[in-house]
Amino acid sequence: MIQTLFGSTEPEQKSGLFERMKQAVSRTRENLSERIDEVVSLNKEIDRNTLDDLEATLIGADLGSATTHQVLQNLRERADRKEIRDVTELKRLLQEELLAILNSANTPPVERAEGSPEVVLVVGVNGTGKTTTIGKLAQTIRSNGQTVLLCAADTFRAAAIEQLEVWGQRTGTEVIRTKAGGDPAAVLFDALQAATARHIDCVIVDTAGRLHTKLNLMLELEKMRRTAQRIIPGAPHEVLLVIDATTGQNGLQQAKLFTDSAAVTGVVLTKLDGTAKGGVVVAIARELGLPVRYVGIGEKAGDLLPFDPEEFVNSLFA
Repeated sequence: MIQTLFGSTEPEQKSGLFERMKQAVSRTRENLSERIDEVVSLNKEIDRNTLDDLEATLIGADLGSATTHQVLQNLRERADRKEIRDVTELKRLLQEELLAILNSANTPPVERAEGSPEVVLVVGVNGTGKTTTIGKLAQTIRSNGQTVLLCAADTFRAAAIEQLEVWGQRTGTEVIRTKAGGDPAAVLFDALQAATARHIDCVIVDTAGRLHTKLNLMLELEKMRRTAQRIIPGAPHEVLLVIDATTGQNGLQQAKLFTDSAAVTGVVLTKLDGTAKGGVVVAIARELGLPVRYVGIGEKAGDLLPFDPEEFVNSLFA
């Protein structure tokens, strides 16, 4: 269920999603594609020197130095064999390189057992848009004809429970909660019991977004994981990490702490429409080894797009 929806959409729906993705990455596309045209126009042929000039462009799009080095190394080998004839060919090969990196990390979620709810833990640093993402995800699932329950397990941050309840009201989704400062694993237990009894399709769990110590975060999430597995074998089926695209490489460094601590299985990248550095999607795939499941492109409940690697790469050069 928490998979990209492109495989099940009608052609006209898929076309609409592609157009929204194009709009979301417009600033990145201008930064990347137009700069490639400028670099190539200064050189009579596309060789190693031309590709060296592209390094700053790729890093500027937030691919990161390691990913940029890998991509350019592969392109230099093609240039040495005179396989890059013009800028069109260069862009095509660059698309192939980016898509290969994204596809290498594009693993599917764990499938739930028939008859039991899918359990999704949502983690991330406070301020990345975690609660908003949960609300949008609930809306996406409900619009797909499935039932969802929200679990307010971020019990320590001031107003976190109330913020989730606001999104519950907006999307018509019930929120299972406890008092502020309560045991996150206990409210998760209640939510999963309720979901099982009511035959709910999916439970989305809001978790604490603090990093005061890595150990505390790990212990809390591990307790929640054990609680989920006692009630629903195989749970959690997905652990989604929310990253703010506008924080770029800084956000990626924070994300590594969560990846190590929380057994993250996928990423939701928020505020993609607010940055010219959408290449961080590729850096996430290469450096974290994680697939991007969804991207946030606005503040409305419907502004969460399922992520498809091929559609994303095509939109960068469309």
